[in-house]
Amino acid sequence: MTDSDALHHSLLTVDTHIDIPWPDQGDIGQDTATRHVDLPKLRRGGISAACLVAYVGQGPTDDARHAAVGRQALEMLDAIGRAADTGMARICPLADQIEAARRDGVTAIVPAVENGYAMGEDLSLLAQFRAKGARYMTLTHNGHNALADSARPSAALGDSAARHGGLSGLGREAIAEMNRLGLMVDVSHTARSTMMQALRLSRSPVLATHSCVRALCDHPRNLDDEQLDALRDCDGVVHITAVDAFLRPRDIRQQRPVTVADYVDHVDYVARRIGVRHVGISSDFDGGGSIEGWRNAAQSPALTAELVRRGYDLAQIAAIWGGNFLRVLRRAEVVAGQPA
Repeated sequence: MTDSDALHHSLLTVDTHIDIPWPDQGDIGQDTATRHVDLPKLRRGGISAACLVAYVGQGPTDDARHAAVGRQALEMLDAIGRAADTGMARICPLADQIEAARRDGVTAIVPAVENGYAMGEDLSLLAQFRAKGARYMTLTHNGHNALADSARPSAALGDSAARHGGLSGLGREAIAEMNRLGLMVDVSHTARSTMMQALRLSRSPVLATHSCVRALCDHPRNLDDEQLDALRDCDGVVHITAVDAFLRPRDIRQQRPVTVADYVDHVDYVARRIGVRHVGISSDFDGGGSIEGWRNAAQSPALTAELVRRGYDLAQIAAIWGGNFLRVLRRAEVVAGQPA
């Protein structure tokens, strides 16, 4: 084991965005050939905690579809909950529980929901998501929903450039309810207008759980400098994600694979722009994430090796790999206990 490998395995590490295959195959406890993430790979890769998301793709915003996707999200959260049945993992919605799981040598699983479409127009579903352990919800995906505008309107769904001008009235209510429940607000995938409004409204720091830097790759899913500054000002965190199209422009990707070094370039940019306190790690494995050198969770030490090579010290690497996420998680817990 190299020095950087030893350092990596000494850290409390959190991957803040991992999709689960659906329908569920019941194979998360197996070392599978098809999944980028399963419990054996997480353990080999030294990942202490994994945010597993119940993702529902955007579709029509009518009552029937809202009811169907709400049921699906609840079923997916149940499937995530079954990861604990393997004996290799524990559902850990609270920061203290994540730390305790690491001490006990058990993988912490933090459930989450991707796409506010999952709640339709029913705010009561947010409490049901939280009761099943969810700790954040991504407000949108690709396509506008009843809560907010997306960074990528869906032509197939007939989206115009904007539906609400950012957040809808329901979206504003949802953020207040999420704050009350301790369900963190994730602004990955949202329109710039949605993100900036959410930051102003949320009483708890806001996260981008799987986004990259627009100055390095001009993609509508990425965050520009003003958005990064706004995350700093609310004490939030952007977690860089391993989707190659968000890391390097098409012309570069046509010439060579996107690498771990390209990934850490985005970490560097955020650290220099707004500080190490505001950057973290996500893979988006099993949801499109995969780059040269980090193809699955077992290869996660490669990121730490690159951070060491670039001169980050132990405290900085610990913050990037998990400390920043835990800070925001704890703040959400405090806000949830306070009157609005």
